[in-house]
Amino acid sequence: MLKVATLSKDYPGPRGALRVLADVSFELNPGDAAAVTGPSGSGKSSLLYILGGLEPPSAGTVTLDGENPFQLNAAALAAFRNQRIGFVFQDHCLLPQCTVLENVLVPTLVREPERRVPGPDGDSVRARDLIARVGLADRIDHRPAELSGGERQRVAIARALIRKPRLLLCDEPTGNLDHAAAENVATVLLDMHRTADTMLVVVTHSAELAQKCPVRFELRDANLIRAR
Repeated sequence: MLKVATLSKDYPGPRGALRVLADVSFELNPGDAAAVTGPSGSGKSSLLYILGGLEPPSAGTVTLDGENPFQLNAAALAAFRNQRIGFVFQDHCLLPQCTVLENVLVPTLVREPERRVPGPDGDSVRARDLIARVGLADRIDHRPAELSGGERQRVAIARALIRKPRLLLCDEPTGNLDHAAAENVATVLLDMHRTADTMLVVVTHSAELAQKCPVRFELRDANLIRAR
């Protein structure tokens, strides 16, 4: 379970602290998919970065399966993110010199000591399976420059799922795509989420993508409001 309790975030400003999140509280269970909408600058990305352990809150708590990542030391926090959280950003962030397969395998290169040897199925087998499931089996040896924008985002989705994360976080995953590619990526994202039984949080300006998520929130004046 993802549990967020009375979360607040302030940034320093010339006229004092700027509050972008105020007393945000919600819970998600495995299989839940939540969209967060709101105007630019409303704090959507800040919320996502806090959920992902990339940025600490000013107040409140975040726990994933009962563990608060902000109580971990730096090394343990990095391992927590690598093992339990998957990220998909607006810019795919693929390594240009690497193939599709190599990009998907990148998160497996950093392993906790007790898991340095891949399991019986092997990371490569899992990566190939994920690549096939996002519809890119015939592009597995291609590099990002040889792919369309939508194909790159599908690679990013496969990469985000390679470590079997509990929480999948997406920041405007269709923001750079045309309508047809955005629709395809949204379908792939939600299908992969359901199959993996993750908890999914998507920050988006797209009303179409938000409507595909059963749980919908809007960030307004630093408050997270459940959409009806």
